Amino acid sequence: MTALQPMALWFGWCLILMTPLVNVGSPPRVRAEQPGYPIRPVSFEKVHLSDAFWAPRIETNRKVTLPACFRRCEETGRIGNFEAAAQRNATGFRGIRYDDSDVFKVIEGAAYTLAAHYDRQLDEYLDRLIRKIAAAQESDGYLYTVKTSGADNPYAKAPRWSKLDHSHELYNIGHLYEAAVAHFRATGKRSLLDVAMRSADLVAREFGPGPKQRKDVPGHEEIEIGLVKLYRVTGKRRYLELAKFFVDQRGRREGRKGLYGTYAQDHKPITKQREAVGHAVRGGYFYAAVADIAAMTGDSSYRKPLDAIWRDVVETKMYLTGSVGQQGAGEGYAGPYRLPNLMAYNETCASIALVLWNHRMFLLHGDAKYIDVLERSLYNGALAGVSLKGDRFFYPNPLACDMVFPFNHGSFERKPWFGTSCCPTNIVRTLPSVPGYLYAVTENSLYVNLYASGTGECSIGETAVKIRQETDYPWSGQVTVTVTPQRETRWKLRLRIPGWARGHVLPSNLYRFADTGDSSW
Repeated sequence: MTALQPMALWFGWCLILMTPLVNVGSPPRVRAEQPGYPIRPVSFEKVHLSDAFWAPRIETNRKVTLPACFRRCEETGRIGNFEAAAQRNATGFRGIRYDDSDVFKVIEGAAYTLAAHYDRQLDEYLDRLIRKIAAAQESDGYLYTVKTSGADNPYAKAPRWSKLDHSHELYNIGHLYEAAVAHFRATGKRSLLDVAMRSADLVAREFGPGPKQRKDVPGHEEIEIGLVKLYRVTGKRRYLELAKFFVDQRGRREGRKGLYGTYAQDHKPITKQREAVGHAVRGGYFYAAVADIAAMTGDSSYRKPLDAIWRDVVETKMYLTGSVGQQGAGEGYAGPYRLPNLMAYNETCASIALVLWNHRMFLLHGDAKYIDVLERSLYNGALAGVSLKGDRFFYPNPLACDMVFPFNHGSFERKPWFGTSCCPTNIVRTLPSVPGYLYAVTENSLYVNLYASGTGECSIGETAVKIRQETDYPWSGQVTVTVTPQRETRWKLRLRIPGWARGHVLPSNLYRFADTGDSSW
């Protein structure tokens, strides 16, 4: 079956009635996870790319970016901070309070890499690193190296949880939870998962709606995403309930000293929010978490604000590159249609957060327009953040450079590292997960979202299916898709026709092509 140039709709309904050409056997067994989205992504481990675009970038990430990020984490003290915390060595701490998160993100990327391409040395390196992390954890589950080490730092001297607006205590461990789930799924080992669960159990005791529990929320959203992942892999509902509490409590004053304001999307409850405001990365993680809660709980009250905020971004606040977060002040959203080129900020992490959010919106709604945004941001806003060689990075991504303003934290070019290196470590976990965006399934449908040469395996209902794509996408719109069911069966094949193939830059009127060409699609 052939699809030509890949708008926000699915290409017809395709009835598959074929005798199996190849017996693919039963699909590989995966760990049972809790139910969630009505549409399920085909995991990246089941998709193997052989194209000339993504496959080389993923391989460079494995061979260059991943070891470079681990090396930088060692050289800058990020990994040593866990040893300092284990030894209660106040002088051993180096760096910034949120540096723990960088280590966790690189571990997550390493776990994804292991799942797709086993490497014994990497596996053993992770074992050693996880032992250091476990040793740094306090007996009740608390993990925050700047405080446990006793460093000369205001966030270390303050009582636990007392500076949540900027401490990143909960942000850091949110990335721990994501890393732990990724490592468990890749290796079957519980070493990091046990650390994460001890931490999450502590947070669940401390925070919540109970009369003696804290009512504060994290200043930087992220833990909500991690808690949902922990819930899905462990089945412990208290993690989902805690994630929902953090989502619902944001913007509410009850039991709190005050709100953090629009910067942290903490100006009003999510059900009353209609615009994208504040720090773009925080916002992207928050909106992704809200989508998670909507899917896991079936609560439809979250859909109206999510849809309104999404329209606000796509219709008034997104760059041609799929980047968001127009202004450097607050690294965040500016007002509608304020889209300067030279002074654009467009943090790499914000593009990655946008990808995460839009993927969840697709899984929730099933509309191809969300993949349109995901694709534009993934190919441009996110991928621009790393060099072709894989060892230099952009933090901001403006659309113009006058060689006067050194936009990239003091440079006009990509840099090998930053004092705050959230972007390189976000890249390293994003690239190996790209194959997981290609396909999705329901009980009676297979969605082909992105186009790239390679193979995939999935199950539709009780039927195992092999998928193969042959294409030179994105350089050519010619795509050959072959599907081979294990047995004769009937289901829908839904091929996405991108909006750009119908003359639409975005699923809005924010931009237009000068020449729409043949938009017969």
